[in-house]
Amino acid sequence: MIELIINKDENKETICLVENGKLIEKYQNDENTKKNRLEGNIYAGKVSDIVPGMQSAFIDYGDARKGLLHLKDALPQVDVKNNSVIDKKITDVLKQNQKVLVQIKKDSNDKKGAKVSTHISIPSKYVVFMPNTDIITISQKIDNEERINELLKLAKDSLNKNDGIIIRTSAETANNDEIKKDIQKCINKWKIIKENYEKSNPPKIIHYAENVQSKILIDLKVDKVITNNKEEFEELKKIIQIEEIKNVKLELSPKSNLLDMYDLDSQISKSENRKVWLNCGGFITIDRTEALTAIDVNTGKYTGKSDLENTVFKVNKEATIEIAKQLRLHDIGGIIIIDYIDMHNEENSQKIENLLKEELKKDRAKTQVEGFTKLNLMEMTRKHICSHLDEN
Repeated sequence: MIELIINKDENKETICLVENGKLIEKYQNDENTKKNRLEGNIYAGKVSDIVPGMQSAFIDYGDARKGLLHLKDALPQVDVKNNSVIDKKITDVLKQNQKVLVQIKKDSNDKKGAKVSTHISIPSKYVVFMPNTDIITISQKIDNEERINELLKLAKDSLNKNDGIIIRTSAETANNDEIKKDIQKCINKWKIIKENYEKSNPPKIIHYAENVQSKILIDLKVDKVITNNKEEFEELKKIIQIEEIKNVKLELSPKSNLLDMYDLDSQISKSENRKVWLNCGGFITIDRTEALTAIDVNTGKYTGKSDLENTVFKVNKEATIEIAKQLRLHDIGGIIIIDYIDMHNEENSQKIENLLKEELKKDRAKTQVEGFTKLNLMEMTRKHICSHLDEN
């Protein structure tokens, strides 16, 4: 059973996704965080400054700090795909005070302004709609060749000539008519965005991205939603109606604190530890930096019962399952380097890589496992679900 629990007090909102009593995703917002979380929003912006030395421009989209637009994010996606970016200059593409439609791709923090792009993407339940590009691709988590071909044909038949799409994992088992309806909804949304942009004077917000609660309800089959806030209850009711989400029970609880359910306070507190113990006695440590996240695997208290290789493999195997859980729980994005305990058996190394890929299929975020490097480090990337100001 999957439950979405939204607890609100005076200063903080805690969003917990729980599966059979176990916390699998958590998001915490205070009032300041909520105001600054802009990723996915679409704006009518204005070119404020052009920086030829950086092949970039600063875009005024209404925030106190300007957004940074790189050349590759200002060019049409077809030019980027064909590597035409090397023959272009930012001054050929943008002019001072030019009006431009941009989307926030990464929120600002106390060190950097937001990263913006002219490559618009509109996510929905089964697809991510990408206007002004011919790119049609499909989730790597779908591996049924017959279904892949069927979905690609469906997408081509449903799209206009210059529009692209990413077919999400959820489409694999969905009804084709529902997918077509989802695509058309995105096309209609894009039409409204374009019309509002044409009428706007920059800087101005054109489209608000879905909040975390909406993303969860759209992405997953949630059985029950519980909140202790009346306004949140009404908002959730609207989302369920608009998105036509079926078979979900919505409940307004009189409790002042919902985090006593399933001992969530304790689960959240435990999840904040840098060190995570494994059942076998080993442990992993998670260290985040601005550039990447480093995860180290250690044998800890575990000494094994046979030879060293089997001992190491058992710890690495348990660590892999736990790492996939932790990445989702903390919504860790960007480059991730995993320092496994060295294995001398190539077959065991391949088993660990395959297990990591399999466990990451449970994650609704986009992940890419690159494999072991020459230094025997596992390299992967993950696209976070929601920006976290303390992690940028």
